[in-house]
Amino acid sequence: MITFKDTQLALIHIPLPLYSSFLQPILQLLLPSESRANGTALYGNGAVRPPKAWPYEHPFVNISITPIECSVVCSRYLARELFVPARDAMDASLRSQVAITTEDFVVMQVDGEGLDAGQRVLELTSPLALAGISIFFITTYFSDYILVPLRARAQVVQALEERGFQFEDQTSSYVNPTHHGRKHSSTSSFDTQAPGTPPPATISELQTRTFATLKRRNITPTVDPVLRLIQCAGRRDSTNGMNQNRNRNSMTSAADDALHLGLVKCLIAPPYPRFLSLTLTDTEPASLLLDHTLHTNFPQDILLGSKDDFLIPITLDLRDLPMESTGIVCGVAGRLVGGTTGQIENSVEMSYLSTARAGTVMVGEDELERALGALRGAENGVLATAD
Repeated sequence: MITFKDTQLALIHIPLPLYSSFLQPILQLLLPSESRANGTALYGNGAVRPPKAWPYEHPFVNISITPIECSVVCSRYLARELFVPARDAMDASLRSQVAITTEDFVVMQVDGEGLDAGQRVLELTSPLALAGISIFFITTYFSDYILVPLRARAQVVQALEERGFQFEDQTSSYVNPTHHGRKHSSTSSFDTQAPGTPPPATISELQTRTFATLKRRNITPTVDPVLRLIQCAGRRDSTNGMNQNRNRNSMTSAADDALHLGLVKCLIAPPYPRFLSLTLTDTEPASLLLDHTLHTNFPQDILLGSKDDFLIPITLDLRDLPMESTGIVCGVAGRLVGGTTGQIENSVEMSYLSTARAGTVMVGEDELERALGALRGAENGVLATAD
């Protein structure tokens, strides 16, 4: 099931050398709402509501520090309150390096059940890519999230409905009963005509064009040989600050406080964390993707998830592409899902993190060579001749 969340989001790109100048706004974003707004909190669209316990006060927030950038997704209101003043206080030469979208985005929450992660990315992004809709895709511990331009919301619904997804009446959620429990399949299952859109008309053609664009811009997949990530999350039993260990004067539980403190320790690690992605919503516990060396900042019983199953990030530096570029997530996912499948082997298990100016594919250590072979092999084929 997919649900639209009530959000009007801004995306913020901060170059890593300027991270320290925005550390205070980032930490303020993580403050419990009563510390920031005198006992009131704000929906993603800026509407006031009664306070809700951290970390459930935001409809959607993502803070990511990667080898390419610091990227923040938050409500337009908080972008204006916290990040615009910090940017405007900088010298003009530095100010111009910081990008805050003027266009609002809306986010869809995707339950992480049914298909494997890579196939799910492809199933969801292919109709949007073929419709020419720019998206950002974030895999978390519990769910996937897709950010799309707010102005394209109706087009998103139409594109998904025309590919068989059914929306429930009077809601913004849909179910696609024909896809639950589906086994691995190749990208050929997506080689259908895009409804009412100009070429590319198939996922195969879209992949070709995607990698041709990356090749022309000299964008190649890179791997830090020593960076290992773990995916984890806060525990559900601290939901909404109702834990019996709750401090009388606090909106958060003891477990939430420990999680908050650990996050602050990660964020203030000089000069910045090597890799950290935090997703906060009002319906699920905090989700983390982080450099495994940062795990020591949290008590052992605070986080769900294996501390020994490492993911390797494969990074695509997209700073030279327009933010409205389409098909990147779908093209990469399609190459990994279809390009690593043989008669015996299944496709590579993957997850994806879109940030403001980069894309990061996460794969297991034992899948790294197969994944890189598929991605780099795509660059060296007939793709150079595509338009």
